[in-house]
Order: sequence, then C-alpha cells, then structure tokens
Amino acid sequence: MSNEESNLLEQFLEQHDYDQPRVGDIRKGIIVAISSQGIIVDLGLKRDGVVPPSELNKLSPEEREALKVNEEIPVYVVSTDESDSLVVSIEKAQMNQDWIRAEELMESGEIIEGEVIGYNKGGAIVPFGRLRGFVPASHLNDLTPGMSDRKRQQRLAKLRGQKLPLKIIEVDQRRKRLVFSQRSAQKEWEEKRKQELLETLKEGDVLKGRVSGLRDFGIFVDIGGADGLVHISELAWHRIEHPREVVKVGDEIEVKVLKLDKEEQRISLSRKQLLPNPWDTVTERYHVEQLVEGTITRLVDYGAFAEIEPGIEGLLHVSQLSRSNVENVSEVVQVGETHLLRIVSIDPDRQRIGLSLKAVTPQEQIEWMAQHAAQQAEMVDAAAVAEAEAAVSAETSATTEEE
Repeated sequence: MSNEESNLLEQFLEQHDYDQPRVGDIRKGIIVAISSQGIIVDLGLKRDGVVPPSELNKLSPEEREALKVNEEIPVYVVSTDESDSLVVSIEKAQMNQDWIRAEELMESGEIIEGEVIGYNKGGAIVPFGRLRGFVPASHLNDLTPGMSDRKRQQRLAKLRGQKLPLKIIEVDQRRKRLVFSQRSAQKEWEEKRKQELLETLKEGDVLKGRVSGLRDFGIFVDIGGADGLVHISELAWHRIEHPREVVKVGDEIEVKVLKLDKEEQRISLSRKQLLPNPWDTVTERYHVEQLVEGTITRLVDYGAFAEIEPGIEGLLHVSQLSRSNVENVSEVVQVGETHLLRIVSIDPDRQRIGLSLKAVTPQEQIEWMAQHAAQQAEMVDAAAVAEAEAAVSAETSATTEEE
C-alpha cells in the first residue's frame, strides 16, 4: 500500500471511528493527574477524560482520598462537546454499576438486607449503593390492607432505621425505578437465618432476645433469626399460672440455650437459669423451728406443698397436718389457703424444706390470726378512704364543669 493510500485510509477511519465516545458510555481509564481543578484520566483515546470539581465533590471525602495516580477507574461520559477533552464522572459510573448489580440480583432472586432511611405515604425508602430504592406499602409485612392512614404512618415511622430482608422486583434505569419487596423475601430469609443460627448455636449459650409470643405452655423468644421456646417451668423459680405474670410481648430478656434439635429445628431456652436461685441462699433466711406463712399450692396423697416465698416450696407431710390421724388431706387444708407453719427440716442441697402445722401452738395461732384480722381491717379502712376521696374528687370535677 502506497503512502497516499495509507493516509487516505487513516483519514477515512478518523471520519468513521466506531469507537468514538458517546454521552452515557462507561469507559475505563488510568488516572494521570489529580489537582484542585479535577482529575485527568487517560482513556486511550485522542482526548483525555476530565473529572471536574463539580463531579468530584459528589464523592465522599474517603472516596476522594482513595483515588491515586496510575490507578485504573471506570468513568461515565458526561459531555463530548469540548474538542480537546471529555467531561467524565466517577460517581455516575459507580451508579451505573449499582444498576447492573440490581439487575443481576433481580434475575438471581437473591435476598439482600436494606436499611429503611425514610418513608412517604406509599411505602419505605431504602438505599442501594448510590441509588434509592422503594418498598411499596403492599410489599411491607407490617402494613395490611384497610389500615387507617394514621396507623400506617405510625408503622412506617417505626421502620426507620430497621434492616429488612428484601428482594428486587423491578429495575428500570431509564425511569430511575428500583423497587423492593419484603413480603417476597421474608419467609426465605427467616429460614436461611434460622439455619445459620442453628449451625452456630451451642447448648449453654446465653443470648438476648425479644418475646415474640405468649402461650399457656410458655413463651416464644426471637433470638435473632429464629424463635426459641421457653417452657413455663423455665420462666421463673416460683410457680406461675400463665407467662403473662412475668413477661409481655416485646420484652427484651436474656435466655440460656438448654437444648438444640437441628433436625426438627427446635430451640429450647431457659430464663429461670439466668435468675438468682432462691435455694442458694435459703439457709440465710430460714432455720429450723422458725415460724413462716405458707400458701398451699397443691395436694398429694402424702400431704401438701406450701410456698413460703416465690420459688421456695416446702412439704407439709400428712403426719404434720394434725395431732390426730388424717385420712384425707383436703379435710385439713385446701389449695390457696394461707397457714402459719413451723419449719421442721431444711435440706438446701436437695432443695427440700419440711413444714408442720401441728407444731404451731394454739397461742401462736391465736396471735397470728389476730394480727391478720388487724391487717385486713386496715386494708378495708384504706380502701374505704380511697373510695371516699375518689367520690369527692368526682363530685368536685362535676361542680367545676357546671360552673
């Protein structure tokens, strides 16, 4: 090929350069200079790329500090109007990568975790890299159809700062729409978190959790990805009729892992074992021959059990019920009754206390009953005074309103 033909070919290629940069292109380049006027990037073209201060300021101080000469970076072509340079943006290139990543996640169905940073009447706002995504109200677990506007706003406000499991369900870069769904992700997320938790948990671990449900037989506690069961017998050292006596839904409590069943995915927990055991110090408060008040908790063939303080029950053996023979325990005591009893034995190691009703003398019974009668009279008087004060207060309020 002659020199003339070579020159003509070069001119033709220059006029029809299929690699000419266009606005919106993403190009990779090498940083050749950094100054207060911006950053110059060698794009391997006839014109260098320039990141002006206005584009540079869109980066965080940490991101600007991390930029180094001779480092390769992707840039977004903002303008091709200048003949000697191209205006490019690092921040817009990063945003483009976020859009690409969002599309990949939508196609794969992968679950991500996003923090709610704001909300409007239609749903919650969640950042995704440099983008802002939206979770419509219909895709939020805490919002239900028919909910009043006020309650909806209260629920949305509570979500601020919370991290939610999300799936991307719509990506439209042209319209700048990025839509998430919590409902689509929640069940799968919970299963995944539960499996991960079961793999890391060990029997004996102590954890903090939130009471998520109450049942007659115990409570469920969310320990960060899975619910464990605290049986009613493991809630407190003393006997309780229903879990509501000691906890309520939403309470933050400490629990100990008692048993793990990975195959059935069950977690047994205890609250009681993290509370002081009253039997550890029982000899500091009680001694043999001491008189105590005991409330009958249950009857058995060989006697009755009486609670002398929360968590401390003693046995009132049938032989200690009366000086005469007792064939039926219920003829002497009933569940719920309170009696004056005498301690006849203490065995802290076996957590046993022996009690006696017959060892209480008639004089001690008389004095105790008199004391109880006086206390009850005081309570009745106090209740009457309170009732009278309430009536006067109500009458005064009514008079004030009439005036």
